Amino acid sequence: MDAIDLSILRELQNDGRLTNQELAQRVGLSPSPCMRRVRQLEQDGVIQGYRAIVDPEAVGRGFEVLVSIEVRRDRETVEAFEEALKTIPDVIEAYRLFGSPGCLLRIAVADLAAYERLWIERLTTLAGVTEVNSQIIMKRIKEPRGLPVER
Repeated sequence: MDAIDLSILRELQNDGRLTNQELAQRVGLSPSPCMRRVRQLEQDGVIQGYRAIVDPEAVGRGFEVLVSIEVRRDRETVEAFEEALKTIPDVIEAYRLFGSPGCLLRIAVADLAAYERLWIERLTTLAGVTEVNSQIIMKRIKEPRGLPVER
């Protein structure tokens, strides 16, 4: 990737709805070469998709919790646990970690009562779970807005 590709990535991370004409102007290209570069970045898997950023409160999911979970460390249990997590819509991010805890989740639900139900009915019943710790998010200080793209 050259400096123009990196510039395209920066611009699209800031505003994924830019028209090709606007993008081309911002990165100093004419529209055709700009479109070719964007398509190539998409085909190469550098650009993996485009999404809208939705206000959690507007869709009834303004109560967010970071949850650390310990799971028994045998392959079969870990795989079953991870597959089960994928079926829970309230889990909006999930990471397997080195060390302890073994897994970190970001959960978005309507309120404390909804989280308690999820905790009792789903999280503590997942295969291999030995410990669940919850940290309720008080305030978002910095939100994800794309990766730093520099050279």
